[in-house]
Amino acid sequence: MSWTEPNDPECKTQEALELVIEAKERKITDHFSVRRLIPIAKKRSIGPFIFFDHMGPVDLLPENDSDVLPHPHIGLATVTYLFEGEIFHRDRIGSAIPIRPGDINWMTAGRGIVHSERTTPEESGKRRRLHGLQLWVALPAEQEETDPAFEHQDAAALPATEIGGVKLRILAGSAYGQKSPVRILSPLFYVDAHLPANTELEITEEYAERSAYIVSGSVSYNGVIYKPGTMLVFQPAAKSRIKATEETRVMLLGGPPLDGPRHMYWNFVSTSRDRIEKAKRDWAERRFPAIPDDDIEFVPLPA
Repeated sequence: MSWTEPNDPECKTQEALELVIEAKERKITDHFSVRRLIPIAKKRSIGPFIFFDHMGPVDLLPENDSDVLPHPHIGLATVTYLFEGEIFHRDRIGSAIPIRPGDINWMTAGRGIVHSERTTPEESGKRRRLHGLQLWVALPAEQEETDPAFEHQDAAALPATEIGGVKLRILAGSAYGQKSPVRILSPLFYVDAHLPANTELEITEEYAERSAYIVSGSVSYNGVIYKPGTMLVFQPAAKSRIKATEETRVMLLGGPPLDGPRHMYWNFVSTSRDRIEKAKRDWAERRFPAIPDDDIEFVPLPA
């Protein structure tokens, strides 16, 4: 997924919460938009997570695609998770694999990678539905120039647990006594939580920075009801419990604070502005290694 600087989503504070963020729509292609949560001026990151896009749900006509053409990244990891539909991932290190609901695609850009996200051959030319999330994780400063890498974990490989009727799948990192097999470079947690109506969940206290994003349903927190498209950012060290007022799906994420500020331009993230300028020149002059079998089209550097 590619990024352009958004205007700040509407956000507000409430006692016992650091921030409440409401998603704002951003157009990705002519037929495809996302709801973006972070980064915003008031909240540049939540733990190492520096970017959060909610894709769909959207019904795409046979003549419409959801392709994101080849584009570059540095200094981050992309994390893709689907609720419905399929996306075909290709990258310059030779990865070529569909991602399906419940799977995790974790791509470490490191010193530089190019990838594309396209309609799978099986779904091309058909009416289809797409719904999912893409997040970016800033790499630790000492790992920003690591070798690019890609990891795919099928849904069946991800650990699950149940607490008080709430079903939890640990997508990345560790939380609630479970650890994902996804290889990460810094401590974090990323959890898919299903809450039946009237169940409650204590937000893990293992990490200083924590948030909950409501995908569907609604939750009550401190007597206030929150609806889909809302992210609750909790105060550090505060005990926080959410209650589902109906059947609800919530994504939980966070970790320790970043090890320093990050600069962001388009799809580039770095502790160094000079490094981002170099990445801009390299992409404009087509010096990034190309994706095998997907090297004709590309997203140009923004003007």
